[in-house]
Amino acid sequence: MAKRFRHAAIVGKFQARGIRPVLEDIAHFLAQQGLDVSLERETALNTGITEFPSLSTDELGAQCDLAVVVGGDGTMLGFAREMARFGVPLVGINQGRLGFVTDIAIDQYRETLMPMLAGDFEREHRSMLEGCVWRDEHCIFEALAMNDVVVSRGGTSGMVELKVDVGDEFVANFRADGLIIGSPTGSTAYALSAGGPILHPSIAGWVVVPIASHTLSNRPIVLPDTGTVSVEIVAGRDVSVNFDMQSLASLLHGDRITVRRSEHQVCFLHPRGWSYYATLRRKLRWNEGVS
Repeated sequence: MAKRFRHAAIVGKFQARGIRPVLEDIAHFLAQQGLDVSLERETALNTGITEFPSLSTDELGAQCDLAVVVGGDGTMLGFAREMARFGVPLVGINQGRLGFVTDIAIDQYRETLMPMLAGDFEREHRSMLEGCVWRDEHCIFEALAMNDVVVSRGGTSGMVELKVDVGDEFVANFRADGLIIGSPTGSTAYALSAGGPILHPSIAGWVVVPIASHTLSNRPIVLPDTGTVSVEIVAGRDVSVNFDMQSLASLLHGDRITVRRSEHQVCFLHPRGWSYYATLRRKLRWNEGVS
């Protein structure tokens, strides 16, 4: 059985109504199990919880050996990017509908967490994307993404034209509303809505999905994650790029976005018996109509 955890970080979707008593209840539960407990600083400030220490994300990464994220998948994705470089494993507790990566129901967290805190869990690693925006051979913006990197047109402008290379090899020019480069985790997000395939998290690959392509033969493609994907802005107005929730707008013609696999991975802990396929069935409602 794995070694017991020592110090837990708690981060929550502090904008959610009624979140404070939930976070306090979880914090007290963890403390009762013998763990030191600290709150992420913004969570503590915005909820008014002062009973437990509040630390910056860097301090949490350096001091904690477990992070409990309370909220939805968006909350988890944002914090997971911060914790990836520290290797801190994450557990997701969802207040609403269970998510793809926040898979513990709030009303079952005590009985679910108890064996996990004792070392009985499923460990899973997810890859991340690392991107950079280049202008005149200078990197003007860089970020990590767990889901996807999305290059897209402005809200009132026409299509964009994007030149895509993989490594040193030209792939195609796409005329579309945009282009998604998604990780296996991101394959069930925007890329899925745009018609892309689902990638199992253990697959070392990416999906590249055109958004509303002008040419019907421009189809999604699955690429190995060992090289660099380059997307150059050829034409279009008000083009922007999003790395998950991190955005850079007003890209210029000739700007290039490069995407490669990050050296960091995100580590999730799931309850024993957790199944990726069960998650797909639940979230995508594959069981509907089955008696």
